[in-house]
Amino acid sequence: MRKLQNYINGQLTPPVSGQYIDNYNPATGEVYSLIPDSDAQDVELAVLAAQAAFPSWAKTPAEKRGQLLMRIADLIDECLDQLAEAESTDNGKPLKLAKTVDIPRASSNMRFYGTAIPHFASEAHYMEGTEAINYTIRHPHGVAGCISPWNLPLYLFTWKIAPALAAGNCVVAKPSEVTPMTAYLLSEICMEAGLPAGVLNIVHGYGHKVGAAIVAHPKVPVISFTGGTATGRSIAATAAPLFKKLSLELGGKNPNIIFADCDFDNALHTSIQSSFANQGQICLCGSRIFVERPLYIKFREAFVEKVKAMTVGDPLEEATVQGAVVSERHMQKVLSYIALAKQEGGTILAGGHRVQVAGRCANGWFISPTVIEGLPCDCRTNTEEIFGPVVTLTPFDTEEEVIRYANCTDYGLSATIWTQNLSRAHRVAHQVHAGIIWVNTWLLRDLRTPFGGMKNSGVGREGGFEALRFFTESQNVCVKL
Repeated sequence: MRKLQNYINGQLTPPVSGQYIDNYNPATGEVYSLIPDSDAQDVELAVLAAQAAFPSWAKTPAEKRGQLLMRIADLIDECLDQLAEAESTDNGKPLKLAKTVDIPRASSNMRFYGTAIPHFASEAHYMEGTEAINYTIRHPHGVAGCISPWNLPLYLFTWKIAPALAAGNCVVAKPSEVTPMTAYLLSEICMEAGLPAGVLNIVHGYGHKVGAAIVAHPKVPVISFTGGTATGRSIAATAAPLFKKLSLELGGKNPNIIFADCDFDNALHTSIQSSFANQGQICLCGSRIFVERPLYIKFREAFVEKVKAMTVGDPLEEATVQGAVVSERHMQKVLSYIALAKQEGGTILAGGHRVQVAGRCANGWFISPTVIEGLPCDCRTNTEEIFGPVVTLTPFDTEEEVIRYANCTDYGLSATIWTQNLSRAHRVAHQVHAGIIWVNTWLLRDLRTPFGGMKNSGVGREGGFEALRFFTESQNVCVKL
């Protein structure tokens, strides 16, 4: 059985404790590898390695740092098939999704910041009449802590470490203990790429051991975290008294607003994707679908018909549309919310149960894509993050009504609006409390744009130069001429 290792100071190393954690294949329910059960001792070694590497890395010209990131991107491309299969096995997602979305995006993240960093310019301001000039320069912080989630493992892992490294920081990173495999394979890629020892350190293990130690470490002044809102709240409580710089990308309960004048076929097809992509385990999924009443019956019938036709099965099979959810614990959580929806008066229109898949996946953790209607907008099912293949359908009559529905949760990550009326699209977009609004599309991402949420969906913004600003400290110098 494969035994993963930490990546510290440029080498693969076992955990100090010598203990390991079972790593499950969600599609089969079986342990298929072991990961380090690391703790604060391993984090300390990683921080020391990062501190030692920082002076040289920070002085490395931005162009050369960028070239190393692009070399890593090239190697990710070369290992596409291996990484995609590892991601599918580790996470339960369909292989074709990992091959077309997750791994290519990981490569794009590295390449984007590898090419962006030479263009990250300082600013100068001439003060007319006072014979002075101000110029602002940006310094890397030193050691950055990056903690990523299990739903898009390599995709979001590289989304954090790429800008941190490009900006001249050294990194101590923790992938999710639920989906560690591609981060481990990235360690091997970094070694092959010639990344200097200590620049990137990857420590595997549980959040309450490794993640907590990274957040609390006095020599890690900046923390980037993506995950659940409750964990984000705990991180903020620890980091705030230490005056750490925080970026928290947290949960979502996103509205998908469909007006009667929409492009019906496009709205229908994309809403299937935005509801159930990656088994609904994407923080940007539109789990609350609001349909203008004149279109409601037509949309409901067509949507439910398509959902019932979706193939749930072995993630490695080409025909599979829905793979396994990430863990048995998560499966039970999602099923508990389906039971809650029934208690709250909801009607199950499709799915609503665990799926038994034949063959090697007989013991896997599969849930049928589930559609529920008849729930009030402010019930728990409609306001709490389920993070699974579960959506609700609700009709609405007016703009004011649907805006109230959309804003009735504590989350504010993203929203989708479907309409051919340009004025309405802008009007509604400006009133929905979400950091990202898509109009007549979903998950169309320009990496130059800021990414993040409002309310309980997070603090700060990632993406583009926003991320490079986050991973640097500005310093203004005023010179009297």
